[in-house]
Amino acid sequence: MDNQFLVSFALIIATFGLYIGIAVYNKAKQTSDFYVAGRGVPPVFNGMAIGADWMSAASFIGMAGTIMVLGYDGLAYIMGWTGGYLLLTFLLAPQLRKYGRYTVPEFIGDRYQSNAARLIAAIATIIISFTYSVGQLSGSGVVIGRLIEVDAAIGTMIGVVLIAFYSALGGMKGITWTQVAQYLVLIIAYLIPVIFMALQITGNPMPWISYGEVISELQILDQELGVTEYVTPFTEATKWQFLALMFTLMAGTAGLPHVIVRFYTVSTMKAARWSGAWALLFIGLLYLSAPAYAAFSRFILMTQVAGASINDLPAWTAAWVDTGRLSVADANSDGILQWTEIVISNDIVVMATPEIANLGVFIIGLTAAGAMAAALSTAGGLMISISAALSHDIYFRSINPNASERKRLLVGRWSIVLATVFAGLLALNPPGAITQIVAWAFALASGSFFPALLLGVWWKRSNGPGVIAGMVVGLSVTLAYIFAAKYGGFTILGIIDTGAGVFGATAAILTNIIVSLTTAAPSQKVQEEVIDLRYPEQMTYKNGEVWMEETDDVSKYSAK
Repeated sequence: MDNQFLVSFALIIATFGLYIGIAVYNKAKQTSDFYVAGRGVPPVFNGMAIGADWMSAASFIGMAGTIMVLGYDGLAYIMGWTGGYLLLTFLLAPQLRKYGRYTVPEFIGDRYQSNAARLIAAIATIIISFTYSVGQLSGSGVVIGRLIEVDAAIGTMIGVVLIAFYSALGGMKGITWTQVAQYLVLIIAYLIPVIFMALQITGNPMPWISYGEVISELQILDQELGVTEYVTPFTEATKWQFLALMFTLMAGTAGLPHVIVRFYTVSTMKAARWSGAWALLFIGLLYLSAPAYAAFSRFILMTQVAGASINDLPAWTAAWVDTGRLSVADANSDGILQWTEIVISNDIVVMATPEIANLGVFIIGLTAAGAMAAALSTAGGLMISISAALSHDIYFRSINPNASERKRLLVGRWSIVLATVFAGLLALNPPGAITQIVAWAFALASGSFFPALLLGVWWKRSNGPGVIAGMVVGLSVTLAYIFAAKYGGFTILGIIDTGAGVFGATAAILTNIIVSLTTAAPSQKVQEEVIDLRYPEQMTYKNGEVWMEETDDVSKYSAK
């Protein structure tokens, strides 16, 4: 065993022990703990948990690699995901928290007065979360497989066992505090390598400032090698694909059930808004660093690996070639490795860069621990969403409404175990790269939940038949376009499978509006509840007037 293996293994085992210890200490004892952490999480810690929930393997492992490979076109991921978070924080999260339910399907069922709508939403939650979790478990397989030098499939199954254990035991309460720890691990693991690379390449330890110099040098290298310039827009995809992907990620973010439920874990609307503000700060630390990470990685590969003798490549290349995610074949048989002869998977760039930059065994091990934290934190949140859909929205609300609290917890825990195992089996042979799989999940969320929630909060005329038709049509259009684009080569304006959400969301919104307008309007009570959601928690809307609570009295605030 070499030092790198021992250090990496020790760091990952230490963090695993930390996560399991937190889950055991914060074991869920009642359903409110299991689903919404007792609604008692402070905003700053909820912001950290949201950050960990949000910064999945796609963000930690895949995003910098995607930007490194795609250049300018990869920025759609950063702009879409960040913009979507603003959309969620300001347009939906506080209003959904005021409604006071446990899950997104429960909100849809009660807001639209429809059991059928709740069931469809529960099924959509399972489909979206399952798709997303396949990407996370695939990422954990990459990390563990490289660490202990086994096949990625074995690494994936190790991740499955760990996630199933601490998610089922702690529920949302355990997951929340585990995610706080995972955020701290992943952000430290992400920032230290990029800071060291900035110091190594530019002499400036501030990567967010210094990577502009490296971009200028990359442009010169691109011209010398005769390859597409790194900063030239729309070289890897059309302008329409860039915009469609950005919209899909924004709308999908605002409709992801496992992210929305995090805003249910705080006590008030105000706390929900502050959670969003803290989360933006914590998420921004990684998202602002990803382009720098990508630029430094590409620069090191172009200057230190490309142009080297095929028989004199750095030792790290052999280990990554063995994983099947790096190819360095000498295609023209000249004995020199050309830039165009390096084929590197988006998913290994962040993991491999500390080795490429020779940052030392501790940094390599820390990066591995951070990548695992990112994959596990999001996977845990996704499993809770699947479990809540199965045990609360389907089992408790539809099948057995008289179930005891103990029985509901038992069903919830077994739902997590089974969902994790099934997702892990599919992740053994994932249908695409991590960022691509995650983009599909966002497309499905943008075609189903985003229109239902947007119209449910901001259009009082939207009704049960409208939301049912909208979700069914939106999901169908999105799925059909993903399959047609990926496997049939069908595209509109060059928009590929990852931009499918733009068609699904458009179809769902139009269907919801048309069906709602041609069927009976919701009751006056429901319409007043919808208007009431738009006011701060201390205000209520009733009989066309807004009332403000003052201590134990309620006084009229303004007439509408």
